[in-house]
Amino acid sequence: MVNTCQWGHNVRSCEESGRIARHGWLANLLPAPGGEELTRGFLQEVVDILLGYISKSSQRSSKVLDFHHPHQLKEGLECFSLDLPDQPETLEQILVDCRDTLKYGVRTGHPRFLNQLSSGLDVVGVAGEWLTSTANTNMFTYEVSPVFVLMEECLLKKMQSILGWSDDVGDGIFCPGGTISNLYSILVARYHFYPEVKTRGMGVLPQLALFTSEQSHYSVKKSAAVLGMGSENVFMVKCDESGKMIPAELESSIVTAKEKALVPFYVNATAGTTVYGAFDPLNAIADICQRYTLWMHVDAAWGGGLLMSDRHKMKLQGIERACSVTWNPHKMMGVPLQCSAILVKKRGLLQECNDFGAEYLFQTDKNYDVSYDTGDKSIQCGRHVDVFKLWLMWKAKGSEGFGSQVNKCLENAEYLYDQLQRRTDFELVLKNKPEHSNVCFWYIPPSLRGQPPGPDRDARLHQVAPRIKGRMMEKGSVMIGYQPLGDKVNFFRCVFSNPATQQEDIDFLLDEITRLGDI
Repeated sequence: MVNTCQWGHNVRSCEESGRIARHGWLANLLPAPGGEELTRGFLQEVVDILLGYISKSSQRSSKVLDFHHPHQLKEGLECFSLDLPDQPETLEQILVDCRDTLKYGVRTGHPRFLNQLSSGLDVVGVAGEWLTSTANTNMFTYEVSPVFVLMEECLLKKMQSILGWSDDVGDGIFCPGGTISNLYSILVARYHFYPEVKTRGMGVLPQLALFTSEQSHYSVKKSAAVLGMGSENVFMVKCDESGKMIPAELESSIVTAKEKALVPFYVNATAGTTVYGAFDPLNAIADICQRYTLWMHVDAAWGGGLLMSDRHKMKLQGIERACSVTWNPHKMMGVPLQCSAILVKKRGLLQECNDFGAEYLFQTDKNYDVSYDTGDKSIQCGRHVDVFKLWLMWKAKGSEGFGSQVNKCLENAEYLYDQLQRRTDFELVLKNKPEHSNVCFWYIPPSLRGQPPGPDRDARLHQVAPRIKGRMMEKGSVMIGYQPLGDKVNFFRCVFSNPATQQEDIDFLLDEITRLGDI
């Protein structure tokens, strides 16, 4: 008896048919003997699903998302169910699940997805991620990941050179996002000043103080809590009205910490704040760090991409003086998530801080140069290959291509800024031209346009952005973020990192906000 599967492939025996009935088509995919044809057919179907998704993501006529509330997705929709079965399902159902997973998710590559700092859908980067998953290896040793380990070294050296560090210094590692990169910076800074903490613990240390701006990323406080130093020992330094750290306030905070018998050791400067996209004055901060012998870290997770642009890299002047830098290529450079690097100026410090020499991985008598077994620089054991997609994209674009991509994103921000200045139904949060691709603004509905400033107007304006955002999501037409900040009520924050976004999408955004806000 011969059966055929959904792609017409023959099932050669009753015994095999029974095995499929018991174990599903999965039992006949590779590495099962003779599984090449079925595997090829299945993966071709998957590729077709992915190509259809990529194509639809670039079409402005398609939705950014097909929104459903959590209870709707949990209860199940049509053929899609989150429940896990006891018995295997058919490959046909697995393909349906693949389609539906993409259908009910958010198309972050859509030209009108403006919600997060990381967006876009780079086809070469996607290809790199596919290859990485197929290789399915680990970054801890050269023996299991020879090419990827060398690629990481190559990329880190390139990024360090762009920072302005000389060839004889510098180290780094790719890790899971900017929060972990920032955590590494505090970890190695503490080890640099107090190496005994590695073996003897926090009890041998004085009470340490850290400094960061009040508009910096929350990961600095979180890292201080994780590392046992306490979030209350993070001094939040005041910023000017554009969101930049005020150097005089930093110095005053350092003096205050000393008066409280704390020991300052670490300053985080931000190059591209999350909300305003502001760049702290790095040279002035470096001068203070040098004067007080403090570790200077620059969180350039968002702003680091501007180093690729000859037009905009001067906004990070002074970054070469940093002891460590966080840089996320998965943001402004458009690399698929995740792709984040911690760069450390003192070579060997990451290794000294984190190594424990597990003998089942890091044997010293291997038949190659074991300095390429980089896993002991990491606080992880298993480490995903994040470098190949960036390496492949760099090959495809060149440094100049990344620079042009960055320039275009900032041109979009300037265009939005100009449009907002011309319209009476919108109000800018910051009057100055944006430094980065962040543009923050309020939509003023007709009912509030004649109302004088004051608590009542603020209370009503605070409700506008969330309502419009909710209507946006239900319609699926566009996505943009919002938040309050300090004494400022909820405002929209538009960020541009998606190369697919054009001026027509910005016009659509403003018109759509007006349509949804006037309902």
